[in-house]
Amino acid sequence: MQEPSAYRWARVSGQALAWQMRRNCSVTPRQLGLLYLGLCGVSLAIGVGFWMIGARLVLGFAGLELLAVGAAFLVYARHAADGETVSLQDGRLTVVREVAGRREKMEFGCAHVRIAPPTGAQGLIQVTAHGRRVDLGRHVRPEFRPVVAGELRRALQAAGHGPLR
Repeated sequence: MQEPSAYRWARVSGQALAWQMRRNCSVTPRQLGLLYLGLCGVSLAIGVGFWMIGARLVLGFAGLELLAVGAAFLVYARHAADGETVSLQDGRLTVVREVAGRREKMEFGCAHVRIAPPTGAQGLIQVTAHGRRVDLGRHVRPEFRPVVAGELRRALQAAGHGPLR
């Protein structure tokens, strides 16, 4: 039987810890594409029906509507997989951020990392080391960000690196 983890938000795997902070998306990009195809079919059928009875402008407006909704769905789909992953393993803290399909990876030596909890109600967790800084927690509810920052700090301390502020 596996013993319970001391970390509420982290995933424990052997000697590694990982925090995954992802967007809460109710619809996947694939489901959204299928929904959009269905919407296109219905709108175009209605537009063609009106075209056939003489109301020619309805089909044009249906096309404009589908373009606008398609653009909005495209923006949503591009950001559906956005997220941040923080992992702690072998004395390294690795932060991977993905935004609109672009992936950014930063590695820090644990001995030099400082974790600053969010300042203010909408603040983000700040991870700094060697003059570099990354803000985390965009996809975590503001009231949970201090808890996640505390977990990160405790994990760094448990990794054997002195007290961190």
